Amino acid sequence: MNIYDKFGVTSNVAIIIISISIMLFTGFAMTRVTKKLKLPNVTAYIITGIILGPFVLNLVPQNVVIGMDFLSDIALAFIAFGTGEFFKFSTLKKGGSKVIVITIFESLMASLFIFIVMFFILKMNLAFAIVLSALAAATAPASTVMTIRQTNAKGDFVNTLLQVVALDDIVGLLAYSIAISVATSSMHTGSSFHILDILKPLAINIAVFIVGGIFGLLLKLFMTQKRTTDNRLIIAIAMIFLFCGICSLLSISPLLGCMSMGTIYINIAKDDKLFKQLNYFSPPILLLFFVKSGINFKLDALINTTSSIGGISLLVIGIVYFIIRILGKYVGAYLGALITKKPKEIRNYLGFALVPQAGVAIGLAALGARTLGGDTGSALETIILASSVLYELIGPALAKASLYLSKSYSNKLEDITDVTPLNADGTKKNQIEILIERINKIQEQIPKHEEVLNAEENAFTEAAEEYYMMNQKRSGLIRNRR
Repeated sequence: MNIYDKFGVTSNVAIIIISISIMLFTGFAMTRVTKKLKLPNVTAYIITGIILGPFVLNLVPQNVVIGMDFLSDIALAFIAFGTGEFFKFSTLKKGGSKVIVITIFESLMASLFIFIVMFFILKMNLAFAIVLSALAAATAPASTVMTIRQTNAKGDFVNTLLQVVALDDIVGLLAYSIAISVATSSMHTGSSFHILDILKPLAINIAVFIVGGIFGLLLKLFMTQKRTTDNRLIIAIAMIFLFCGICSLLSISPLLGCMSMGTIYINIAKDDKLFKQLNYFSPPILLLFFVKSGINFKLDALINTTSSIGGISLLVIGIVYFIIRILGKYVGAYLGALITKKPKEIRNYLGFALVPQAGVAIGLAALGARTLGGDTGSALETIILASSVLYELIGPALAKASLYLSKSYSNKLEDITDVTPLNADGTKKNQIEILIERINKIQEQIPKHEEVLNAEENAFTEAAEEYYMMNQKRSGLIRNRR
């Protein structure tokens, strides 16, 4: 019995609205705790979902959770569209093939390791093994980027890392799109397998990618200079929702298409302001999605065995997945850097910075669970949610260690500042003079204490100001007419 039954609340509208309010407020409150622990918000949202779910407080009824299934598509659409922003052709030309090679190796090596262990060693069924292995490719860049900002790390290692995590989810989306098609085909056809099982999903994904690009072109055409900022936001959301709706109608994943839409738009329009506005709009949607994922997390399933996937407890599978994925990421990053002749600092430590896994993987797991259905789908989502929490716990520490070991940042004064040992006249500086000069350089690098809005807040503020000025002009015109 949930809390609404105890208090005699029978209005479905009231139950839905109050449940959403509880999810939003509790998710926000939990971020105050995780912020103190320097953990990402995604961890807070998942923990919130577990607390609000049936295994703890049971504050959100199951019928409300089921009715929010559409959030998976919408949340992933925003994530995929935002990924397109980082797929700029000019950046790829500069970073070049080296970053692409490293990304492909570190992503697919993790997938390959997981598939070999799950399918050939643990004897999991093909559908479960291939989808889980595809999910292993995705990485959560938020934790790594946060650590880079905190340490003020710089250099070739950081530049390579940022480009790899930007492209990483694209490979993950491609791998998942193919894997889920092969998985559903194998479930329908039994043990038999044909080349068409691969060619058909490839053709579908290419078609979705092309159609998504067309939507990106249409989005650019709709975004005329006369459009107000609020109308631009409305049009963008409408286009993303329309594309998701069409894909859902055809039972096709919208991920690649939304990514293609964002990619085409940013390369044609050169407009990153829209992405910032969407980033400011989407947090409540993403919060609800991740809290909902936490509510769906089945704690009791971890100690149970599921015959539909192979008869091994999910706890064992989760531990194996957690360890093997880290190994695959490290080996793949090492080999990719070795082939592209990157310095040993990148070869040895890049893999450690690619451990975190959250947003995209959780979203894909939710879609996969819905597509595969039954115990197989439930097991898939449970493993990804449990491992994502662990990855987010150790991810920032590993990222910081990799940045330090690669000498991308240092706590030593002589590494932080660059001071010449000689004066302008050629005489040697004493230790006191060098120390004073280092302190002065550090003070110059410290930002002034003033309130600065981030890019998303600036975009939102500009939209509000533009809307206000437009209303003022309209009011002036009305007064003049009178």
